[in-house]
Amino acid sequence: MAARRVGLSQRRKSAGYSQEKLAELLGVERSTVVRWERAETDPQPWIRPKLARALKVTPEELRTLLDDVTVPQARPGERMRYGLEHPSQVDLVAVASLHERIRQVDEQYHTVPSTALLSSAGQLHGQVRFQRENAANPRVRKALLEVEAESATIMSQLVWDVSQRRDHDAPLTYLDEAIEAARQARDASTEAYATLRKSYLALYGETTPEHGAILAAGAAEIANPVSPALTGLSLLHVAEGRAMLGDHTACEHALAKAEAQFDRPSTDDVAAEYYTRTEFHRLAGSCYLFLGRPERVEPLLRTTAHSLTERKKSQAIAYGNLTLALIRQHKLDEAATTMHRTIDAVELTRGGGGLNLAFTAGQELRPWRHEPWVHDVQDRLLALMAAI
Repeated sequence: MAARRVGLSQRRKSAGYSQEKLAELLGVERSTVVRWERAETDPQPWIRPKLARALKVTPEELRTLLDDVTVPQARPGERMRYGLEHPSQVDLVAVASLHERIRQVDEQYHTVPSTALLSSAGQLHGQVRFQRENAANPRVRKALLEVEAESATIMSQLVWDVSQRRDHDAPLTYLDEAIEAARQARDASTEAYATLRKSYLALYGETTPEHGAILAAGAAEIANPVSPALTGLSLLHVAEGRAMLGDHTACEHALAKAEAQFDRPSTDDVAAEYYTRTEFHRLAGSCYLFLGRPERVEPLLRTTAHSLTERKKSQAIAYGNLTLALIRQHKLDEAATTMHRTIDAVELTRGGGGLNLAFTAGQELRPWRHEPWVHDVQDRLLALMAAI
């Protein structure tokens, strides 16, 4: 289900433009206009005044059109409707349909703003809980518990992201729900991942790295028998927590244990696609940044950031950390380039992690605030703040 800016498309048509004509007027490719209307990219700040004039709207009205992203809902089939009307008789086929729709939301997470996904995800999560609470068949109930655990985990991500990582209570409630459902379903992988997500709240939200490292270590312990990938990913966050505490030795030890997971067989590991060398380098770079070693961050993140094209929220974080590493080495020309790339990625997804790093980097540019290129960066950050 592809996201759409329906209002933007309708406004273009009412202004009398085809996609080709609008692109010609603005001096861009038609494919650029297509990507705007599909919510794949945002118009750059410099072109927005011209776009607003073409569409005969104010800058504020244009911002509203750009923020209005719709994820079309697939109409439930007969079996799904029957399950909602007769929840005690829901079957495994209906559960599989629900699971597929939740996975579609999860796949869109990295490229679509969380604000556009939250409503549909919340509706699906409510359906899963309702049917799980009323299911009579034990096998169906177990399957619904597995789906509920995954759905609650996704809800925690979306709610936290929409709050710009300020609301920790609601995401924590969803994660506790996910852990309880996963335990009842005896789904160790999902329990481990939900526990790992709790460590993210501690590390990046509550800024309690000791607690975050303990939670990540617990996730690694749960995952160890079933998922080398989740074990490795959890150990990376143990390393990051130790780096935040300035414990170089413990950080390096955790990184070594995480890297060793690549040597374990993972044929049936459902999380294998998420634990890659790219992800290892991204988080190792974050560790060395916390340890005050920006010269070690730079080579790790240069290639890594570029290769995360399909995961824009992670790419924004990688570019943000790379920018900080370059600023701290006084490589300002290169920092300017990566700073703009950070903002480009954040504009697409409004991800809280990349957004926070972009503003942190902006603050660290204050010693050069009189430079023209820093003015350009600050203008983009202000535009980004206004668009949130």
